[in-house]
Formats: sequence, structure tokens, C-alpha cells
Amino acid sequence: MNIDPIVLALTQNRLDDISRRMGQVMLRTAHSPIFSQYHDFSNFITDARGTLVSQADGVPIQSGNGGFTVRALLDAFGDDIHEGDVFLSNDPYVAGGNHLPDWVVTQPAFADGHLVAFACNRGHQSDIGGGAAGTVNPEATEIFHEGIRLPPIRIVEKGRICEDVWQLLLINSRTPRLQDGDLRAMVGSTRIGAESVAALARELGVDRTFSCLEDILDHADRRFRAALRTLPDGRYEGLEITDNDCFRSVDIAIRVTVAVAGDSVTVDFAGTDPQIKGFKNSSIANTHSAVYLAFTTFFDPDIPRNEGTYRAIEIIAPEGTIINARPPAPMTMCTVSVGHEIIHAVWKALAEADPSRASAGWAKNIHGGTAGGIGTDRPFVIYHWNAMAGAGAVRGRDGFNQIGHLISLGGLTLPNVEGFEQVHPMTIRKVEFRCDAAGSGAFRGGTGVHYEAEVVGASQHSFRGEGLASPSGYGVLGGGDGAKGEMMMYPEGGNAFEPPQYGAMDVESFRITASSPAGGGWGDPLERERGRVLRDVRDGLVSRGAAHDVYGVVINGDGRSLDEAATERRRADLRKSEREPAPALS
Repeated sequence: MNIDPIVLALTQNRLDDISRRMGQVMLRTAHSPIFSQYHDFSNFITDARGTLVSQADGVPIQSGNGGFTVRALLDAFGDDIHEGDVFLSNDPYVAGGNHLPDWVVTQPAFADGHLVAFACNRGHQSDIGGGAAGTVNPEATEIFHEGIRLPPIRIVEKGRICEDVWQLLLINSRTPRLQDGDLRAMVGSTRIGAESVAALARELGVDRTFSCLEDILDHADRRFRAALRTLPDGRYEGLEITDNDCFRSVDIAIRVTVAVAGDSVTVDFAGTDPQIKGFKNSSIANTHSAVYLAFTTFFDPDIPRNEGTYRAIEIIAPEGTIINARPPAPMTMCTVSVGHEIIHAVWKALAEADPSRASAGWAKNIHGGTAGGIGTDRPFVIYHWNAMAGAGAVRGRDGFNQIGHLISLGGLTLPNVEGFEQVHPMTIRKVEFRCDAAGSGAFRGGTGVHYEAEVVGASQHSFRGEGLASPSGYGVLGGGDGAKGEMMMYPEGGNAFEPPQYGAMDVESFRITASSPAGGGWGDPLERERGRVLRDVRDGLVSRGAAHDVYGVVINGDGRSLDEAATERRRADLRKSEREPAPALS
């Protein structure tokens, strides 16, 4: 280590603070609710070579692969990068992107004439053209159906906006006013980031800054390798299924072998099924980000999360499979699914190596999107995120009853109902936790919610129901699976129907009801603290019948206290029945 450890810690914290400040700028200045209310964006910082050094703000699936994007920019522009320049990209095949809706604005940081770092903002745009309003086209069968493709391009040159390029971007969006404001917010946030990193570099000195960033990466490398050494050497396998290709029901397997050898690990997806017709194929950058997320969540949360951390991980992702598709495969859904499945598969393999750290499965989501007002001065894009699912349990903690996608780890903000209704032509009638849906366990899964909303006016609705057909929040170490989701649509003047998992339709005013999927449980339900079961019954999350039948807890007639003696007998009976062999078939 070349730099004082205290200076290194302060520098890492300073970089992380800059990332978070970039996020605050974005929240306060962006026009679209997807940014200002949902926080579907991430800010990160790389060094001058495009190596990720800070990802403290936002959604991990968006930021963990940030180095891919900046290195693609460096390959494209080389030394033709100047102070005051700003760049934009999104393409998963040539620009290190994860999927097309996530645009990355990148701004270089210069100190004393030297390029020292890049400040980046990756954000999911409201609309980028393509075959469906709202950026997400469930009917896409090739990437050209999904919107405008951007290699690394320069949108600001030495402080001056490239107006021709800017107008090209706006004319390809159904929501140009939102696009204009959002893009300016992204440029503003990266400007704050670049200026702040440059100020830090001037304080440290340019040469010392380079050494400090390298030592930060080396420190993360050492911490992660030390964590790997706590696992026994061996080969561990994981399997996760997605039950459709966006057009038909078919099981598609994501298979992984995690080979641990001392302080290094190989993650091999050999045997994973081929790429599919629908838009869930993963880019290589997205797959790397999902693998990184799976590993960093399995170990201690204070291990740094930068590309130094990931040096010990070798990823083998066969081309032409669903986790490394060849062009022109569509990819818009990949950050959520199959990103979710990649994480689950890796978690399952790691749980074989160390069961005590196992996490139960997070439920897959069923929320869709509604876009309308296109061509008017009040276009809108609604993501029904108040219908988000429940998370899986871990040792010591129940799953979150409702939280953003697994790939966000809570980085997405579920919108406030009242504020949501003010900016969209809709009324949310119900958001309440489900009863008896959570996977049972010593620590139970998240419950999911019952959601009901009405949307007024003509719109296009896209269905995305990965968690509808089968349970997805798997239980571990004796825990139960969470319940699958349910959904119904009630178009104005039409017949109610159960929607497909994926698809799009034009619709007038409608009402939607949904029960979001629930997370899996951790451990034996009979080991759950009785007081926790009583609290769940009183909160309406577990029925008295399930408390008796599943958890072996007997609630008194008042519904507010336990019958301790009856509970002892009931749990003893349940344990006895578990030990008894099943009757032989005659």
C-alpha cells in the first residue's frame, strides 16, 4: 500500500459522497417521475482507465457494469476527450450497455490538464422510441424494435451542446419535453461529479490521486479474496428457471457452476439455454453486473464494491445463450429478468458452499406499464411499482414485505401514492400486505401486496408478469416458498380478463387488480419465535389457521395472546409427524 490507510478511507468515502450528491442533483432536477420519484438511475465514478471505483448511488445492476461503458467510450474516442466534453451511450452490443432504455451520460474530470476520472449517470428513460410507448416493448423480437441505439457519441463539446445531436435524440422520443429535461439533469449531475472529483484530485495532487485510486482497488481486492477464503474449495451448482420466452410457456434454464479455489472463483454458465425470441436476453455487461451483485450480497456488506472487488471473479458466459446473446436479440427486460435469475442461480450455488449465509428467493415481479397522452403537452408513463413483490428472508431477518426488484436491492423508491396520483391520470384504490402468502420459516418471506388502481383515458398498457405463472420466492433450509402472483384487468366497457405474462394492448380507461408474489422463508417454521407469529397474526399477515397448522402456534380466543401450553403440544405433534415415515403404498 503506497498511501496512508486513513487517506485511502477518506478518499473512498469522499468519492462515494460525490456519487450520492450526483444522485441528489438528479432527484431535484429531473422531469420524469421515473427519476424524481422512483430513483431509477445510478451514479458511479471510474478512474481514467475506465475502472469502476465508486457506485454508492442508485441501482446496483446499473452501476456494477459501469466500467464496460467507460472502456467502450475510451475505445471509441481514445485521446479525443477534452475538458467540458460530455458523452452519451446505451447500446448493449457496442457501447458496454445493459439495455437500451438505460442511457449513460459520461463526463471526464480533468485536474491540472490531466484526465483523472469519469463521472457517470445511467438512467432509465421514459421513452426512446421503438415499437411501444414507454421504452418497454414486450412484443420485440429484435433490438431494432426497442428504440434508438447509441454507440458512444459526444453530446457536449468543450462546454457547448451539440444541438444537431441533441435534436436527433429528442425527435426519437414520444416524450421529448421530458427527454430534454431529463437529459439536462443527467448532464448537470455528471458536471457536479466531474468538478468534485477534479477538486479532490487537485487537493491530493494528480500523481497521488492515481496512486490512491489504485490502492483503493487493491484494498477491495484483498478484502474480497479474504472473504472467498472462508469458503471450502469445490464446485457448486445452481439452477434457476424462467418459465416463458415472452410468447409461450417454456422452461428456460440458467445453469451455473461456481468453482472456488483458494482466493479466486470461476463462474461458468456452461449448459445455460440458448438465447430466446423475447426481450429477456442478457448483454454481457448486464450478466457481469448480476454476478457481481450476487457475490457482494453473499458476503459482509462492508466489503468495498468496486472493480477491485471483482478481480478475483472469472466469468465464463457462452455466446448465443440467454446470458450472452448475439445480435440482434432484444434485451430490454434483461436487467430485471434474467438478471434476477442469474442472481438466484449464483446464490443457490454459493449456498451449497456455506448454507448459513443462504438467502431465500426474492419474488419476481408482475408490474406492467401504462403510457398515454402521446403527442399532447402532457404525456405520461406509469410504472405500477406500487404492485412490487416481497423479498426473501435471511438468517436473523424476515424478508421485506414489499421492495423494489432484487436487482435494485432497495435502490428503487416505491412512489408515494398521493404524489403519484397528482402527476398521473390515475387513482390507487388499494395497497395492502397479503395474508398467508409469505414463505413460512424461522424467518418468513416478504408478503407481497394486494394492489388496485384505476387509469383514466386512452393508453397503451404493457404486461410484464414474470411472477404470475409459478412461485418464484423459493424457501431455504426448510423454509416455504412464497405464493405466486395474480392479476386481472377490467377495461371500461369491456369484459374482465386475466392478462398474459407478456404483451401489449391499446386500452381505454381501465381498472387493474394484482396480488404481487411473495418471498421465500428461511429455516424451519417451527423454530419461529412465537411472539413473531402472534405479531404477524395481529398485523393480518398470517391467519390464525396458518399459525396453528404451519407454525404450531395456538392463539387465544381474544386474538391478542398465546396459549403457551397448547402451543407446546401442537409443536410437539407437528415435529413428531415430520419424523414419522410415510405409509407404504399397498
